[in-house]
Amino acid sequence: MEKIIEVRHLKKVFGQHEVLKDINFSVAKGEVVCIIGASGSGKSTLLRCLNLLEIPTEGEILFRGKNILEEKISTSVYRAKLGMVFQQFNLFNNLTVLDNCIVGQVKVLKRDRETARKKALEYLEMVGMAQFINARPHQISGGQKQRVAIARALAMEPEAMLFDEPTSALDPELVGEVLKVMKDLAKSGLTMLVVTHEMGFASEVANRVVFMDQGIIVEDDTPEVIFNNPKNERTRIFLKRILSKE
Repeated sequence: MEKIIEVRHLKKVFGQHEVLKDINFSVAKGEVVCIIGASGSGKSTLLRCLNLLEIPTEGEILFRGKNILEEKISTSVYRAKLGMVFQQFNLFNNLTVLDNCIVGQVKVLKRDRETARKKALEYLEMVGMAQFINARPHQISGGQKQRVAIARALAMEPEAMLFDEPTSALDPELVGEVLKVMKDLAKSGLTMLVVTHEMGFASEVANRVVFMDQGIIVEDDTPEVIFNNPKNERTRIFLKRILSKE
């Protein structure tokens, strides 16, 4: 299988605190990999390192076989290939829904505005937000904002998508609409790396589930193994705690 992302011996230190310790894993084309673990286990930091929002202290990040920490690659061009959806949506509040989905295409991909507009409309339609193109972010719900954020990332036509707890800032009744979009994307064959607390989504949609604890990957296996028969005691304790809350 063709590897899109490969991480080797990745380490991230903030001051005295080693947040990521010798992380090794890869994501193949078309795979959906969910990363689970308690708050503070390093999941979001790992995603931020992959997208160069944080620069790793040590190690390699290979994108299609090239170490992006060594290559003279434009960060904005690289990020366009590896779309990211954040907890807090990160939309431009002064722009309409449509313009939020156009601006990156024009600036980074150098698409002309009409082409960018067509792409934006296509992906806003896909996530069910086409009727809100003239709205500003403050006029729509959290779930709608997150769907716009997904459309914005997709409009760049990335080779893979990173999702950093995309439902954690949403009211419970809005979570389903975002997860539905993500399930549809997974079915379409999009390569996805998802940090999530949604165990149902991870068990249903992921090809692999990675459990992180205290900055290390404790277990990396199929959803069946992780949820029904985890090999590691730390995984068992975490899942018991999480699933007893649901």
